[in-house]
Amino acid sequence: MTTPALFIGANAAGGVAIAPRMANRHGLIAGATGTGKTITLQVLAQAFSDLGVPVLVPDIKGDFSGIAKAGVLSDKLSARAARVGISDLQVAAAPAVFWDVYGEHGHPLRLTISELGPQLLSRLLGLNETQSGIIDILFRVADDEGWLLLDMKDLRAMLNHLHEQRSALGPRYGNISPASVGAIQRALLRLEQQGGEQLFGEPAVCLDDFLQVDEQGRGVVNILHAERLYRDSPLGYACILLWLLSELFEQLPEVGDADKPRFVLFFDEAHLLFKDTPKALLDRIEQVVRLIRSKGVGVYFVTQNPLDLPDSVLAQLGNRVQHALRAFTPRDQKAVRAAAQTFRANPELDTEAVITALGVGEALVSVLDDKGTPSVVQQVLIRPPASQMGPLSASERQALMAASPLKGVYDQPVDRESAFELLKQQAERSLSEQKPQTRKQGSRRAPREKSMADEIGSMASAFGRSAMRAFGTQLGRQIMRGLLGSLRSR
Repeated sequence: MTTPALFIGANAAGGVAIAPRMANRHGLIAGATGTGKTITLQVLAQAFSDLGVPVLVPDIKGDFSGIAKAGVLSDKLSARAARVGISDLQVAAAPAVFWDVYGEHGHPLRLTISELGPQLLSRLLGLNETQSGIIDILFRVADDEGWLLLDMKDLRAMLNHLHEQRSALGPRYGNISPASVGAIQRALLRLEQQGGEQLFGEPAVCLDDFLQVDEQGRGVVNILHAERLYRDSPLGYACILLWLLSELFEQLPEVGDADKPRFVLFFDEAHLLFKDTPKALLDRIEQVVRLIRSKGVGVYFVTQNPLDLPDSVLAQLGNRVQHALRAFTPRDQKAVRAAAQTFRANPELDTEAVITALGVGEALVSVLDDKGTPSVVQQVLIRPPASQMGPLSASERQALMAASPLKGVYDQPVDRESAFELLKQQAERSLSEQKPQTRKQGSRRAPREKSMADEIGSMASAFGRSAMRAFGTQLGRQIMRGLLGSLRSR
């Protein structure tokens, strides 16, 4: 048969596909480990690519890169295709670009401190409300002074500045507690130990580089290699995806009811986005998920358990693929009931019983029709992907990276003048102006001169390590901005 653009799978009654104009109504891919979520994700990502829609997929387990290579048309694969009604499965690769915060398995993905914003930075550092208030002040002071915040040494220099000038800054910006500054510095140290310095700097990633199509009109599959990032810094992983969600919402124009999405973002291990998230940030995430579909962006959450998502988010996910769940504990049983109740009932199917009995590669599926109405839930056999199941070899990945249109764009870090350099210059000028006065007043001023010199030396040594910065920083953008800052005026 001729398969629809976003064909998921089939059963005896026929095929099931997502309507392209409803694909930006978001979705859910859920199920226990080993039930087939990754293959479903691969099928959907390549289907969007074939439709001309670029996507971003996090690769947490390191096994998704095979989408960039055509599959092998084996007897087993052909038989699976025939079972879902595909008589002539055409194997093919999807155009792919690899990204990696550490630059090991893809192009370096860097952000600037300014682009991340105070709310996400506080979330990344695990700060409490009082400490987050210091970060708000830090961004406001940098904004008022016109100082760029690009990397970790800028952040440390600004914290030092707030501490040293807290008496002068306090009446204007609010109390700056030395204890809170110290707690933030310790949080920065922990982030550095996790490799966090490599996340910030220039050249910073540019949103346009995620929105590319190839010469055949296929959307590029952006693969964020996140195996190490997810292991060492789960919050860093979550913050990168939230930053991208924020950028898409703030920068893309309204498109209304388009024939297909402009971009699709997959959130793997979605529970990290909502676990222990401050309510103010959680409210903004929920608001953006609701509003971003008008920008032509579809958001698909991938998780083991539907209960990982807040009800307010779960209610917005119109296209759902539910793989098998296990029901060994009371919480597991609750999750099964919750998952069953989120589907539109099918009188011919005991949804709650079927969820625990699904085989690998089977799923319960409900999608929106052309009118936006959820279809009744159906038990579906997921179609096989056209690309390779499993990862590329190291040499295959390197060959694709060498041929990437982004080769050389982000490879070399750039270190330009920002808050650290400006504060260092300010300290040096202050020391120079104090030297004549020190000679006149003798020993009474000598200790202060030594303290200032030590301060400059400590800044140079503490912040002197070169950090990578973001090439795509927009100079016209206001320095102080938080996650979804544009919503403040709405």
